Amino acid sequence: MKKTLLAFLAAAIVLLAASTGFLSRPAFADEGMWTFDNPPLKILKEKYGFTPTQEWLDHIRLASVRFMDGGSGSFISSRGLILTNHHVAMGQLQKMSSAEKNYVADGFTAATTAEEIKCPDLEVNVLVSMEDVTARVKAAVAPGLSDAEALKARRAATAAIEKESLEKTGLRSNVVDLYHGGEYWLYRYKKYTDVRLVMAPERQAAYFGGDSDNFTYPRYDLDMAFFRAYENGEPVASSHYLKWNPRGLAEDDLVFVSGNPGSTDRLYTAAQLEYQRDAGYPLILKYIDRYLDMLRAYAQGGPEQQRRALGRIFGLENAKKALSGEYRGLMDEAVMAGHKKAEEEFRALVKSDPELEKAYGDGWETVARAVALDARDAEKRFHRQLTGSQLAGMAGTIVRYVAEVKKPDGDRLPGFHDSELEELRFNLLSPAPIYKDLEEWLLGSWMEWSLEVLGPEDPFMTLLLAGETPRDLAKKLIAGTRLEDVKFRKSLLDGGERAVRNCKDPLIVLLRRLDPMLRDAETWRRENVESALTAGGEKIAQARFAVYGKKTYPDATFTLRLSYGMAAGYPMNGTRAPYMTTLYGLYDRALGFGEKGAYALPRRFWERKAALDLSTPVNFVSTCDIIGGNSGSPVVNRAGELVGLIFDGNIESLVGRFVYDDTANRAVSVHCAFMLEALRKLYDAAPLADEIMPGSSK
Repeated sequence: MKKTLLAFLAAAIVLLAASTGFLSRPAFADEGMWTFDNPPLKILKEKYGFTPTQEWLDHIRLASVRFMDGGSGSFISSRGLILTNHHVAMGQLQKMSSAEKNYVADGFTAATTAEEIKCPDLEVNVLVSMEDVTARVKAAVAPGLSDAEALKARRAATAAIEKESLEKTGLRSNVVDLYHGGEYWLYRYKKYTDVRLVMAPERQAAYFGGDSDNFTYPRYDLDMAFFRAYENGEPVASSHYLKWNPRGLAEDDLVFVSGNPGSTDRLYTAAQLEYQRDAGYPLILKYIDRYLDMLRAYAQGGPEQQRRALGRIFGLENAKKALSGEYRGLMDEAVMAGHKKAEEEFRALVKSDPELEKAYGDGWETVARAVALDARDAEKRFHRQLTGSQLAGMAGTIVRYVAEVKKPDGDRLPGFHDSELEELRFNLLSPAPIYKDLEEWLLGSWMEWSLEVLGPEDPFMTLLLAGETPRDLAKKLIAGTRLEDVKFRKSLLDGGERAVRNCKDPLIVLLRRLDPMLRDAETWRRENVESALTAGGEKIAQARFAVYGKKTYPDATFTLRLSYGMAAGYPMNGTRAPYMTTLYGLYDRALGFGEKGAYALPRRFWERKAALDLSTPVNFVSTCDIIGGNSGSPVVNRAGELVGLIFDGNIESLVGRFVYDDTANRAVSVHCAFMLEALRKLYDAAPLADEIMPGSSK
């Protein structure tokens, strides 16, 4: 609830029922996305007879990779080779593609390192260290401050910590809020921005079954992609990397997932979940439907328009299916009743202790008041901004950048602190292609929709349109802008406030005009909603620690987490889903659908079928607790060996944003044996297979 609706949507798109299991009480079963400073050692020992050593934990952490455009991965060789999903790689594949070379549809394999293609704007991170800075952040909040003043003090303190760490270590430094304000940790990352594509299969193989099979199981997807990290022009010498176990895993084997889950709401109050049910999800789902209509209409223009729109359509369809499942969970009375009951039990324990009640008891009411305030005019506030246009977003960032960097670091808006500027410039100066016809269509479509919702007399629409129609304005803005030119964007950043003030570019002129109104809206929400949510959330977190200690894990925050579970099938449609599928099943499914549409395999699968071992495992499921952002995460065994690659959850897992149920919640992975079989026998990528698994040739 600290996130704006738009930020929540963005996280859901990049990144993505039972009446028990809410985290107002200690975790149980195979539940939990645990931080590496607080792994579930006792649970693992009692349930599985296994206690990972600190050396084991450090090795898995340092071999794990975060993709900053959404997703996870892992180092799998000593030469900087990284494994992730095709759908995590898709954004970069599309940016590297053209009408002549479509790497998304056709795939790519580099025969040598010289043929590897540099990604235009990919940053990957490795979590090097973690430091508890809770005391320092909380000490910045002096007694007697209002909620708004306290929020400002916290932000200034975190900015100072991040800047100090960056200057001292040179590492990417982020202060992470855990348990909704219960703890603050400084995470330091080694980052790589020279990342090159090594191999990706055709989309038909990676996304076999398409949207129909998405979030289902059994599955038969080769959802893999390989990159290589470089430093100073040479492949990174990765001392921590995962060795492959060619046998994979057996049913009931203990496995672990190390990845970066994006966002969960398991520690939300009942009031926050009711807001999501009644306001947040309906609005976001309406937005997705409208945006999909915009993109599909654009894609009707021809094959090149289809290619340009594909990535966004895929992301939105994926988000729609995931969010629809989450929304059904919120609409389930048993889920909401279970959460309310757990909250009531928790609050009763707090009330039973007069000191706890005095210190923290009003946390829930504080949050509820903030939520009610946030719900007012939510749809109007959602539309009082420009969405959909990459160029308009760049213009807004540039206008803000030159104003914010003049301020003391602690007084700046989030995203513009000294510790964040390098990342901001890296993304803003990306050489990735921008398609102005798509920009014009999306911007005009968004403004038309906002006009429908807000009406022509709305102050934002009056200021935005200034008497023009949405389509005419979009055409004028996009035709006249030069912001697609990286050198022009850089000249504005380097020229500072004077260059932006004197700039005649129509998008810059428009965003200069809109920025004061946008800032006023953000300031209102920050001072009246976010500050109260932060204050109330911190009290609830402290009460939780007082009652339960750290037997629970924090909500996901797109930071590295460790999940555990076992390879296991589950009851499904009156029968049972097997824990794994094979190549026999892949061909059967393709033939069963007449090799049509999303069930048509690439020709190489038929031409080389005789060379394949059809008993090779393809995909498998486990009880590991994951969510969007975990895509691309390695699945490892007790020995720390890679046995699989997370790429999805089943439909029953979608309510996992709010509650975990291990009877049917399953993580879906690509089996390591399928990846090796495909590299050697389908894609003529023996050198890559040898680098991954020396001596694995059959």
